[in-house]
Amino acid sequence: MAEQQIADAAESVRQPEKGPSPWGQVVAALVVVGGLAALLLSGTFQQESGDPEPAACHTSDDARPSKPVSGVQLCTALNRADLPTLLGTPTEYAMNASGNESVGTKTVTPEAEVQLSTYSVKLSTSDDDIPVSEMAGFLGRSAQNRTIGGHPAVLYSDRTIALNFNLGGGKVDTGPGGIARSLLVAKDSKDGGGFYEVSIWRQDDVVPDDLALLRVAETVLPTVPDWTVG
Repeated sequence: MAEQQIADAAESVRQPEKGPSPWGQVVAALVVVGGLAALLLSGTFQQESGDPEPAACHTSDDARPSKPVSGVQLCTALNRADLPTLLGTPTEYAMNASGNESVGTKTVTPEAEVQLSTYSVKLSTSDDDIPVSEMAGFLGRSAQNRTIGGHPAVLYSDRTIALNFNLGGGKVDTGPGGIARSLLVAKDSKDGGGFYEVSIWRQDDVVPDDLALLRVAETVLPTVPDWTVG
């Protein structure tokens, strides 16, 4: 799914002229979050900044519905009017918003992403049966146990991977990117398996604000259809 998004985005900015142009190179950033293989597309391909209307949620044509919550429902919960304020950037607005189902070999993972000028935010859910309280040991020494709405949670970070697309020669170079901060939150207060994941990262590669991430998680997750009160 992420590979197709990148291909579609690259095609949308390709110029018909054979000579060099300002769009000769496009840089995107992908995030591999904590070894969970969640790929996040950066805000490189966005609405025109002059458009005053926040982006509405959309879904790809090949998205598959999932239970008990879909990617579109996650997008609706995440793409709220006060999201810029929660992120600490109240004058910004959603430039892209999408909800999809990422299809793996055995599972379908609902996910949503909203992109602003400064931040990108991703919300996904998984039915993995490993308790969140046990995941801190797999996410590095910097992982911190937290509680969100009475649900066990783990706060951790990972580094993004920057991809440099040369549209003239078709070459793709990779290199280190910025930091993404993520929060795994158990689906229920008993931590019986399954979790939500909220991730934020900045377009300028500055380390994200943890308080912004916590505000988003504490405000958005209770509005997800299958959230249970702790």
